[in-house]
Amino acid sequence: MKAIKETRFNLPGQTNFYKGKVRDVYTIQDKYLVMVVSDRISAFDVVLPEPIPFKGQVLNQIAAKFLAATQDIVPNWVLSVPDPSVTIGKICEPFKVEMVIRGYLAGHAAREYAAGRRVICGVQLPEGLKENDKLPEPIITPTTKAAVGHDEDISREEILKRGIVSEEDYLQLEDYTRKLYQRGTEIAAEQGLILVDTKYEFGKADGKIHLIDEIHTPDSSRYFYKEGYEELQAAAKPQKQLSKEFVRQWLIENNFQGKDGQVIPEMDEARVIAISERYIELYEKITGEEFKKAATDDIHHRVESHILKALTQL
Repeated sequence: MKAIKETRFNLPGQTNFYKGKVRDVYTIQDKYLVMVVSDRISAFDVVLPEPIPFKGQVLNQIAAKFLAATQDIVPNWVLSVPDPSVTIGKICEPFKVEMVIRGYLAGHAAREYAAGRRVICGVQLPEGLKENDKLPEPIITPTTKAAVGHDEDISREEILKRGIVSEEDYLQLEDYTRKLYQRGTEIAAEQGLILVDTKYEFGKADGKIHLIDEIHTPDSSRYFYKEGYEELQAAAKPQKQLSKEFVRQWLIENNFQGKDGQVIPEMDEARVIAISERYIELYEKITGEEFKKAATDDIHHRVESHILKALTQL
């Protein structure tokens, strides 16, 4: 199965290139970004050795759908989606925090709670919660945006104290975050899902706050199935979920959590195909639409030709 492990295009007007964990980002004329969502997969802030076919398409198309569905709440960076794995948009100056919002005690927050912590990112949590319980109300638990290595939890007070974001902008980020999560929750409910937690990234362009990057994808969000949620919680059983957590769990079972000295377990072809199929399933469950695989005969030529055509129309 063919996949996009990396791209190295030389695009007209290109002034910069940045390779992230998953995305290859080309700066054009210092005005536009061409974001190629590769099929690389990361977990515990480490890029795993094998790309996952169609993963980039899944993420890009889910993000495009939900960015379009939320532009009445906050403007976003997107100008066009010329290829299933590509988004072109305006350059925004990113805020150096990620806005994480949680409606349920899951993932990182659950691990912190189990370790005895009752204050996460400055937010007080009540006693007596079980993993995956619904929180009394959604909480915002921001993280610093690390250029290298792990993002770190941070409180609103610390963000303002350090001057990472102005108070006026930060209050607006919180407001957008709550409204986006509410919209995402409503859309998820229509598909029989619960949007457990998610993260948003914002930037500024022309003096206005814009939503940037991806939203409501299985890489940035966690979903539970609505059906059976209450029964599983009552029985203290794990929830059936739609997220990248299944990859993390496989790594944990194979003694890898991105710590020094740990070795990434081998990903054979069967494992790669299984992960690919799971991402396609995630797409169909989250969007309610059938996934149409993009052509992979000459995948790099396909992507480049679509980008070149789109650039002539900017």
